[in-house]
Amino acid sequence: MKRPITRVLLVALFAGLMAGGVYAEENAKEHAEERPDHFEGQSADSLSQAVSNLSSTNDHLAALLAKDELSDDDMAIIHQLTYTLENALAKLGEEVDTMADLVEEVHLGSESMERDRVRENGQTYLETIRPLVR
Repeated sequence: MKRPITRVLLVALFAGLMAGGVYAEENAKEHAEERPDHFEGQSADSLSQAVSNLSSTNDHLAALLAKDELSDDDMAIIHQLTYTLENALAKLGEEVDTMADLVEEVHLGSESMERDRVRENGQTYLETIRPLVR
């Protein structure tokens, strides 16, 4: 069965994000005692909030990185921004896992002609992914 290229690219993108998050988490644990102060960052309790936080924080990071030179204050701000980015990407990873499970349910349901299973999981998937594909 051929898969649409956009689906394959989307899955590859999210797999890369998730793998990067695992590496970052392991690397962070190894260097915890070397790191400066830690911050909470903005929480991401939903996919919509994660996407919103990514958008605004990416804009802020891009503005700082556009400067010719980064001051110590800029570096401190960037350090704080990364906590929000990490929170948002972690939530995105959780939600992508959920979406992958839902798509698998739709796939299996379509193979076995289980219309209710397909409809229920398909609708939930579409509602869940909506913030990513507006």
